[in-house]
Amino acid sequence: MQFRWKVLLFTGYKMSRFRTVPLPALLLVLLPLLLTAGCAAHRGDLSSSLRSVRFTAPQGGPELLAVYQPWFGTKEHINVGYSSQDRVVLERQLEQAKNLGISGFVVNWYGFRKEYTDRSYALMQQLAAANDFHVAIQYDEAVDYPGHTTEAVIQDLQYAYDRYMGPQAPGSAAYLRYDGRPMIFIFPKINQTDWNRVRQVTQGWQDPPLLIMKDIDEQYANDFDGFYAWINPGAAGWQANGSNWGEDYLQNFYSRMSRYPDKIAVGAAWPGFDDRRASWTLHRYMDARCGRTFEDSLRLFRRYYDREHPLPFLLVETWNDYEEGTAIESGINTCNGKNDGQRNAALLSSPAGK
Repeated sequence: MQFRWKVLLFTGYKMSRFRTVPLPALLLVLLPLLLTAGCAAHRGDLSSSLRSVRFTAPQGGPELLAVYQPWFGTKEHINVGYSSQDRVVLERQLEQAKNLGISGFVVNWYGFRKEYTDRSYALMQQLAAANDFHVAIQYDEAVDYPGHTTEAVIQDLQYAYDRYMGPQAPGSAAYLRYDGRPMIFIFPKINQTDWNRVRQVTQGWQDPPLLIMKDIDEQYANDFDGFYAWINPGAAGWQANGSNWGEDYLQNFYSRMSRYPDKIAVGAAWPGFDDRRASWTLHRYMDARCGRTFEDSLRLFRRYYDREHPLPFLLVETWNDYEEGTAIESGINTCNGKNDGQRNAALLSSPAGK
């Protein structure tokens, strides 16, 4: 295997040259280390599977990131056995992610009005700065201010800039950048925000960010600097048996991104999806297919990118969203033993699970 990932090096607030790191051994280590503690059969089977897949990425790309959910420890979400504000847990997660070749977390963030997740993010960035790791905000569009959504979005992003990514923000050296500019991932919710106005405001900042929108929406092509793929079963929709794992969606995403050569493309990989245990379930299910869903989504970008046109980033979705069954933190189900996706801090606290 000749897979190589980009690793971003930072000096102050400017990104230095990319340094490529060979990944023949890394991908063989990456997924086996994700397996449940004590399940040797899981490790062996997935390692063999990776060898048979023989991942080969274009030289120089992409950088591996993972989406992180910072809300655990509140009554609104399930109990996974740890708090997102436990420094020991967060430091352990950062180290575990680094050992897997993940260089940064893209952290779900709802703005300064959601105090718990804001505090969680602040602590994550503080620890990332001390542990040679990177973080970025995945901003969930404000939805609680009918008629004033644009103003609420601008206020949220201004707060994030001042506190987390601007030149005067503490720990801002840990904030994820591309071509020297901070990246903000946008998760849209409603069609009320004037993104053109948001862009005009953010471009006036001393250190203007790159705005990256979920999926590809042509009406916003001039307002965003790039697009990222997100978990999607594809045109045929969700199936009761979970058979649609998103192949045609990813094919469509990568194919359409070729029409926007000036935009940043952020690919995606996911282990499956299952929100049926969540209190707000929509009964959506995507079969993990004994680990094949993750493997296939992880490698599909290779059909569309080469050495002359490398994929800059690939986003693992997700690190720890146990409510939607996408967490890789506690392992990948390879069907050789039980891995219910609900393992938590008890697993991580054991040496075998680190």
